[in-house]
Amino acid sequence: MKKILVTVGSVDAALDRFETAWRQAQKGSARTAQVRLSFESLPVLLKNLTPARWALLEQLKRTGPLSINELAHRLERHYKNVHTDVTRLIDLGLIERQSDQRVAVAWDIISAEMRLAA
Repeated sequence: MKKILVTVGSVDAALDRFETAWRQAQKGSARTAQVRLSFESLPVLLKNLTPARWALLEQLKRTGPLSINELAHRLERHYKNVHTDVTRLIDLGLIERQSDQRVAVAWDIISAEMRLAA
């Protein structure tokens, strides 16, 4: 199963995770790879993963790969808006364009983690 973790956190926290993983690799410690998509704040996350985009992800997961036109039809949304959302979700790595130009969800699980600042 392909899983991605969506988080809210600072660039410093991401660099700390990278440094920890690097040091573990230097020591030869085995570590399970984790794919993570981090946003600097909750408002930025919510700007990128809107309810409409989440519905788009759910539709693609239910039906499998679709053309943008078919996706817009099933979501009962305008093609231009769906195209904009698809482009952004591709940029984020949450969906992928296939060789036949249809789009599909790239993950089996999208998990979110948001910690309250101390």
